[in-house]
Amino acid sequence: MTSKQTYRAAVLGASGYTGADLIRLAARHPHIEIAVLIAKAHAGQPLAKVFPHLASLELPNLVTSDEVDWDDVDVAFCGLPHGTAHSEIAKLPERIKVIDMSADFRLRDLGTYARWYGGEHGAPQLIDGAVYGLTEHYRAAIAGARLVACPGCYPTAVLLALLPLAKGGLIPTDGIIVDAKSGVSGAGRSLKQNILFSEAGEGLSPYGVGTHRHVPEIEQELGQAAGQALTVNFTPHLVPMTRGELCTCYVELASGTSADGLRQALSETYKTSPFVRVVDEGVIPATQHVRGSNYCHIGVFADRIPGRAIVISTIDNLVKGSAGQALQNFNVMHGLDETTALEQLPLFP
Repeated sequence: MTSKQTYRAAVLGASGYTGADLIRLAARHPHIEIAVLIAKAHAGQPLAKVFPHLASLELPNLVTSDEVDWDDVDVAFCGLPHGTAHSEIAKLPERIKVIDMSADFRLRDLGTYARWYGGEHGAPQLIDGAVYGLTEHYRAAIAGARLVACPGCYPTAVLLALLPLAKGGLIPTDGIIVDAKSGVSGAGRSLKQNILFSEAGEGLSPYGVGTHRHVPEIEQELGQAAGQALTVNFTPHLVPMTRGELCTCYVELASGTSADGLRQALSETYKTSPFVRVVDEGVIPATQHVRGSNYCHIGVFADRIPGRAIVISTIDNLVKGSAGQALQNFNVMHGLDETTALEQLPLFP
């Protein structure tokens, strides 16, 4: 493969928010041709009818997966809901590279998947070959992968902030508390009462308290980095905004470590990562500083409680938390510059 090659891409779940953002970004990628758009409920319709903001693009009509000639596809981006992605991915020819934005291949233990997602996995034979797609920490494995499982939006923000600290032994593995907040697009495009404007507007509410499905994913990766199993106290909240995610992580400090030491470790880890910015001391990360971009901002603060620190990370949940990270992984898998088609700056105000 060379950087001059064009790859014909299929987008499964093209009528969802992550699918739409993937199309928006990939449409300007010099080495991607969007050849197939799959959306069962909208099959036969032009994408412009589902997403008028993409009407200027020349794209194929939406189809069902049964209508696709997979011999004419090089890579598949999967934006299907969890529980449905694994069966569709299992049908694809092995030569097709897959970048999955669902949760179906993130967890390595099948029993854990069954407990948290309410059913047996439909393609267990593919689990061992799936690579966890947190680009900044698994580049080498992603580069040689056939199937990449992009992290969830919350795990992306949390793990970028805490993985280097856990791996370096700078924070104990117990006592980690994550207060997470996300815009309503994180709940997807299907109708749900709690994300109706009159229900979500002018208010702030926690959800999935103690039961959110991103918890085992966070614990899996942090535990692997720390070299031992751990439990994280994680509570997400719904914020009345469309995009954006901010995670405030409360951690204990290992003996001899300070908040400055955490900041230095993060800065060293991400010094060559184009999309992760460890902000200067005293600067507070905010969702409006990354909106519409593939960036993650991380800030570190000393807690007024001795021996503790506060680590704050923020991303756009649809870009760095999903479609942008998927495209970043595509670039790594195909030997392209990691920033290709992701150079856009945050949208402010």
